[in-house]
Amino acid sequence: MRTKPMFVRLIALFALLLPFPALAQDSGPIEVDVIGGQQAAQPVAVPQMVARGPRMTPAGEIDALARNISSVIASDLRSTGAITPIGPVGIRPLRDGEVVNPDFNEWQNAGATALVAGYTEFAANGRLTVACYLFDTVTGRELARQGFSVIPADWRRGAHKCADMVYARLTGEGAFLDTRIVYVAETGPKDARVKRIALMDSDGRNHRYLTEGQETVIKPRFSPDGSRLTYLSYKGRRPRVYVLDLATGNTRLLVPGTAFTFSASFSPDGRNIVFSMAEGGNTDIYVTRADGSGSPRRLTTMPGVDTSPSFSPDGRSIVFESDRSGSQQLYVMNADGTNQRRISFGGGQYADPSWSPLGNLIAFTKIGGGQFRIGVMSPAGGGERLLTSSWQDEGPSWAPNGQFVMFHRTRQGSGDASLYAVPVNGGEARLMPTPLGGSDPSWSPLQN
Repeated sequence: MRTKPMFVRLIALFALLLPFPALAQDSGPIEVDVIGGQQAAQPVAVPQMVARGPRMTPAGEIDALARNISSVIASDLRSTGAITPIGPVGIRPLRDGEVVNPDFNEWQNAGATALVAGYTEFAANGRLTVACYLFDTVTGRELARQGFSVIPADWRRGAHKCADMVYARLTGEGAFLDTRIVYVAETGPKDARVKRIALMDSDGRNHRYLTEGQETVIKPRFSPDGSRLTYLSYKGRRPRVYVLDLATGNTRLLVPGTAFTFSASFSPDGRNIVFSMAEGGNTDIYVTRADGSGSPRRLTTMPGVDTSPSFSPDGRSIVFESDRSGSQQLYVMNADGTNQRRISFGGGQYADPSWSPLGNLIAFTKIGGGQFRIGVMSPAGGGERLLTSSWQDEGPSWAPNGQFVMFHRTRQGSGDASLYAVPVNGGEARLMPTPLGGSDPSWSPLQN
């Protein structure tokens, strides 16, 4: 019996698109290196989707769109490291009747344990439908189905949504492929580098610049709904935090005045921004309203540099780095600044903490032995694991499903940086496609 997919309508967004004393004793916990560990990827057949409806769409021929959508689904699934797609190149396209009634023996013989079937249809209302079905080829059971309605120009988002459905159903993990990445695009020689904030899809497509490069900019960070950014600009030779509205392109100073501000990030509800401010020879952490109302509230008062704050996903705690004990270490405090306690005690220094969206881990940059490496530990400070091994890996940012950490890797000598993503449970770091060198990535939430 033919059944109809559940359709989810997508709106095109693109055009807008703690005064406890620090522990002085180093207890020296065990550090575990998980680099290279990885489970075997699941083979999944992704034949070319069936094309339905009028031949021509505003985004090209319907047959070409069906072929391209299938290719993007396969590319997305390959990028997860958990799935090895078979096709669409090298295997035959689906026939219309097979979308809901495939020949499971054929796909088993092709070596696939699962099959992604579906169709792409251009409707009279001017919208494009991407219908996505997932089957277990061994049992012949339908595992999931979902449909997506997009304007033809946004056909890639239909493919990303389909890939997210397949990945989530087969791995039991959250979706993360229909997301965007903001980062600092770098050009020019090492001693005269031009840095611009750039925005792209998670697969590197739809790339565009958000700043022109007149001033150096670093550390862009998404708001929880993906509509705004905080970033640091050296405009006027003063490091200060700005807030950028992605829909309008408007920017404003986070804190009016001339004080140096940096290392800003949003609270989980998007209402507040936590950041560092240097005043009177000391650097402390403050929190202020994201809409610009009210005055900043100081959260730390200890001598030293307190910076790089990041909220826990429940908004109740903040992790930050501080040199108050003599070297850069990680600390956690309540969101009101009380109950400050150190959580890192391994050898070396710790920086750039970022709280996982799942709340179970904190990612960080670890400095020691002539290397900068990406690691994770529990919010209480235990279970430290190092995920990468390179000369200079920095700036971790979590995927919205909490399963991957993106960072930038700088090549020794040239100073050239590129973006990478590494599975938090072990595996090789994957180079992220960018047209130019890149640093300081920030992963957006899932798009609506």
